[in-house]
Amino acid sequence: MAELEMAAKTHGVGVFLELRKRLQSGLLIVGKDVARSPTDVVVSGGDSSLLVCTPRGELSLTLPAGVSFEPGSCVPTPAGESCGEELHFRLRVSVKPSTEEEASDNVMETLRAKETYCFHCQGCMTRLLEDRVFKRVLPLPNGNWNALVDDWCCHPDPFAKKLLPRAEDCLLGDTFLLLNRDSSCEHTLTVEEAPVDSEDVQDSKKSCRRVALVSCKSCSSVLGEAVAPETVKLYITQVVVERAVGDREPETSPNRSLFVEKTVAARLLGLSSSMSTFHFSVQTPDGKAFLLLWLLNSDSITASVPETCVGGDSSVDSPSLHSPSPAAATVLKLLYTSCSDTSIQQRDIVDSWEANAIGHAVVLPLKVCEELLEVIEDSNSTLPASMRRMRSYEVRRVLCYGQQMMTKAC
Repeated sequence: MAELEMAAKTHGVGVFLELRKRLQSGLLIVGKDVARSPTDVVVSGGDSSLLVCTPRGELSLTLPAGVSFEPGSCVPTPAGESCGEELHFRLRVSVKPSTEEEASDNVMETLRAKETYCFHCQGCMTRLLEDRVFKRVLPLPNGNWNALVDDWCCHPDPFAKKLLPRAEDCLLGDTFLLLNRDSSCEHTLTVEEAPVDSEDVQDSKKSCRRVALVSCKSCSSVLGEAVAPETVKLYITQVVVERAVGDREPETSPNRSLFVEKTVAARLLGLSSSMSTFHFSVQTPDGKAFLLLWLLNSDSITASVPETCVGGDSSVDSPSLHSPSPAAATVLKLLYTSCSDTSIQQRDIVDSWEANAIGHAVVLPLKVCEELLEVIEDSNSTLPASMRRMRSYEVRRVLCYGQQMMTKAC
């Protein structure tokens, strides 16, 4: 059944382009419904553009500023098992160093002390808290630091006390913010206990800790948890944090899938850079692994054009993907596997990651985990058949810094 659903999602890729900025090289894939042989494909380019000429017509791909095709560098290359469906070409590009610093989509990197911020529900853009000026913006210890305490101490855990923010603090976790409640919370937030999982009730070894969920009073979206009477935990996928500028009205709510994709991608890139880790275990708040991610690179530039859209005079901005995307095309390239997959190969991968403690924990609400998996699978379906899987993993791209992310399944 799952295979039928995946087949329905995928579509014939007419032209697919992946460039690597660091390697200054690229792969061009043309479907055989668009061109039958390598001689049918002519590639040329100018400043920040690539022109692909096929029997179907010309396709102009707009590349990011500073990236340009090196004339005469496009050569056919073997397509392996996909030679019956795809034509593969290798090419070279030149990349000029950018002097402009890209704006970050990572709220963890943009929050600063002594700046004024407003917090909105991502679902309905209702203002959740009074404008805040933080005296301190501090990172919390690594997400799994509690598990390491036994290795550090020979006496009872001295860190058992919760780390909670003071009135004008903002504490940053890997995927959440810890903030003090204010008077407006009574009108904008609701708190209710989450039901206990029936499996946890039956498992006597597990402590049945009831979680107090915090939701938006306007749209009922779950935003996080009440970790103490005066402290709320807000997940970065559920809130929009902006600098307060005068009486400016909040913009309309951003596309949900795009927001989740960009937010998670930016956070993965931030964690990878700061901790030198490339394996991530996306988990629900109760510690159950939901999705395993392996970050391959963050310098890919991609464009994917369906076979039905190749031909005519239209110019396609890079990348044309499963959802509306910004003009820039830098993506994260990931391998992924779902922990709910019951196949033997997939279970072996999940068991190996768990047994060897592979993967930095990235904790998100269950609904967000499901949304992320859907975004990942949609992204995977836009790739050529030859690029959708690697061994037992699947590949996908993830939006990052206003750009995109590419993923493969395992």
